[in-house]
Amino acid sequence: MSDGLTGRHVATLDLTGVTDKAGLMDRVARDLALPAWFGRNWDALADSLADPGVWPAEAVDSGLLLVVLGWQGYAAARPEEWETARDVFTQAMATTQTMAATQAMRTTRATGTNPGLTVALALGGSS
Repeated sequence: MSDGLTGRHVATLDLTGVTDKAGLMDRVARDLALPAWFGRNWDALADSLADPGVWPAEAVDSGLLLVVLGWQGYAAARPEEWETARDVFTQAMATTQTMAATQAMRTTRATGTNPGLTVALALGGSS
């Protein structure tokens, strides 16, 4: 299950206390240190998550493992919004995997490495 995750830069998105989309977008901007131009909407979130240019510098070559904590309260309070957020996470992961595969074909990157985005939903509470 952890194949391909070793060596990735780990970032944490703590959604504890978030109960709406505005709170989610504010927390993403804060926890991921997104640029001031981050638009705080679903498209901007998808674009930012899929853009290694706004990731921490350490993640650009190694990939980004985004661990989402405390998401259960938001999911319960706003299930439709949470479903959209999960769709955005999935879309961003697919985009970065496609970009990484294309990059690997153009370079001598070892087979099996994929410096894209992986989002993991932590099952426990935040600490």
